[in-house]
Amino acid sequence: MELLNKKIAQDIIFEGLSHGADFVDVFVERTENESLLFKNSKTEDKQSGTIFGIGIRLIHGHQALYGYTNINEREELLRITTLLGSRIGQKKSLSTTFNFERFDYPTVAAVADKNVSAVEKMAKMKKIDEILRKDVKTAQVILNFISKKQKIEVYDSEGLFASEDRPYIRLAHQIIMKDGAHESDAFYGPGARGGWEFIQDLPVQEICDGLIQRATTALYASPCPAGKMPVVIDNGFGGVIFHEACGHLLETTSVEKKASVFWDKMGEQIAHHALSAIDDGTLGGEWGSLSIDDEGMPTQRTTLIENGILKRFISDRIGEMKTGHKRTGSARRQSYKFAPASRMRNTFIDRGPHDLSSILASVDHGLYAKTMGGGSVDPGTGEFNFAVQEAYMIENGKIARAVKGATLIGSGADIMTKISMVGNDLKLMAGMCGSVSGSIPTTVGQPPIKVDEILVGGRA
Repeated sequence: MELLNKKIAQDIIFEGLSHGADFVDVFVERTENESLLFKNSKTEDKQSGTIFGIGIRLIHGHQALYGYTNINEREELLRITTLLGSRIGQKKSLSTTFNFERFDYPTVAAVADKNVSAVEKMAKMKKIDEILRKDVKTAQVILNFISKKQKIEVYDSEGLFASEDRPYIRLAHQIIMKDGAHESDAFYGPGARGGWEFIQDLPVQEICDGLIQRATTALYASPCPAGKMPVVIDNGFGGVIFHEACGHLLETTSVEKKASVFWDKMGEQIAHHALSAIDDGTLGGEWGSLSIDDEGMPTQRTTLIENGILKRFISDRIGEMKTGHKRTGSARRQSYKFAPASRMRNTFIDRGPHDLSSILASVDHGLYAKTMGGGSVDPGTGEFNFAVQEAYMIENGKIARAVKGATLIGSGADIMTKISMVGNDLKLMAGMCGSVSGSIPTTVGQPPIKVDEILVGGRA
């Protein structure tokens, strides 16, 4: 069953065009949300609800006008459209008519779902909590379960009608350890495009062992020395640096304003020849995957950088209009309350030829950043500061003592030229990305990489 009557959608589009808009689209969303917070060995919070709303966009030249409502009555939707249209020009009569054509596209696979009660979900978290608390140093365990089932519809003035069901599921694990004056924590937050079977199949014991080991290592690690040195960054969440310090600079929301250092570098060498990077929305079961974007365009695999050469930008309709860079199925938004913008999906440094041991062997003295943490980045310059959650010194090509308090400081444009070795063990990790169109599910990732030189902040 359709979320919005097609005749009402057609009336909205005609109203927008009659005010002089060159293009009109309508975005309809219904999202069922569920969240559980498990803390202090019990369920602290449980929430669920449904969001419904409609966003209307009028494009005139390079100007975009956007309004939204959670009322699906024809009169209210036409009122909003008229209000937006009044900012363009005089109303005119239209004699043309059109019918929406349902757009068929390949559907990206999702992990299977099954009906599971809240009691069963809480039992799963209780089991994880019990395993993590077997270590006497565990002071707190925090588990966050979220499930989101989103259905969208897109109608536009080119006659497009497309819809998609998007299931999201995630279970974030955090452990806090204490021993006297020492304190540490570790985090792991797997997520998927899909349902409960993803959570059901998680290797619970392996995850818990890894969290305990990581937090224990950080608890007793010595302070990290500071200075410029080679750094090996392991696979998985290490890709957050590329996402934040380079990926955002390749979105046309940044390029169109010339706010990106890469805005005029198409076809040029912007990275070491060892590096290739991909933004791919077609990966089955991945957290950042889509069948269509929020403008109704099929998602795709986009090669951003190939052997160090800038090949493509991440583009939406407005981005293509303003920059000439073709759309990539990357228009995304948090909800109907946001106009779409060019955003990443599953973004990662692609596989290279090396294994981790050979990358480590190439470093006489440096840092091994096994697990990355959070950080900050200047969206205009790509200058970043990221904490390392689990780190070790490298001595004579071997992993040596554990260190804590390490931060990696640099800029996207600089670090891309210094990634000289790329591993063959690619791993992806789920995360949330915030930008002009809100907070959306995205995936980051990479194989192990070697950065020839980067500034390491530390307390030793």
